[in-house]
Amino acid sequence: MGKPAARKKPQPEDQPFGEFVPGLLIPAMAQACATHGGSAPTLQLQETAMPVVGGQCWQIQGELPGPRRFWLCFEKPDINSRKTFALAESGQEPSLLEPFLIDEKRISLALLVARLVQRLNGQKWLGPN
Repeated sequence: MGKPAARKKPQPEDQPFGEFVPGLLIPAMAQACATHGGSAPTLQLQETAMPVVGGQCWQIQGELPGPRRFWLCFEKPDINSRKTFALAESGQEPSLLEPFLIDEKRISLALLVARLVQRLNGQKWLGPN
């Protein structure tokens, strides 16, 4: 008789979308942005019309001082669903919707946070850029 197969420890990303995003992703995003020397963004999850193109989606709406706003949209309530990203400066409306993490097979908390910070930092919205 062999050893019973070890049970895989559940990963944070295995949590339901409605628990993972507000419980883990949003706090990690806020902390990562603040770590770059800027203000932590105001972040909220809601199901509403997708920026630019319309149609319902789940999205994390963020706002940084300026007011600079961004949207991370999920086509379905699943972190592995198609994602898009939009941003707008100084109270304007977003005019472009970008694909976000389209080539990744497995989405993780660390990957979502790192790419969001990379995108905002590329915009020079974080820290003393």
